[in-house]
Amino acid sequence: MTTALDRVTSGELTWPVASASLVAGFAVAQATGVRPLGGIVLALGAGWCALHWRRRVGIGRAAGLVGVYLAMFVLSHVIAGAVGTWPAVLLVAAVTGVAVLLVADGPASRGPATA
Repeated sequence: MTTALDRVTSGELTWPVASASLVAGFAVAQATGVRPLGGIVLALGAGWCALHWRRRVGIGRAAGLVGVYLAMFVLSHVIAGAVGTWPAVLLVAAVTGVAVLLVADGPASRGPATA
């Protein structure tokens, strides 16, 4: 029986990594006071996802998803003053997860990768 963790580690599901790396990156930066450490977490998460997205949905859609990831990172900073830092991070992580689920992890993305 395949577990959810098996599906994530194999790259079958990437939305949990995309969402969690946004949350973990912020948590690391906040806990340590060293923002570049949080940036490393973000870069590792986005890089791992981008490799799996490229294989699954091609370079164009993978680039688009990386763009969404980065846009959500920026948006979290923009809306943090209005909604609070943690709510902003959780909101953009959720939006990122849904976008990845729809574009790269859903049944429609299971076909051959295209460029």
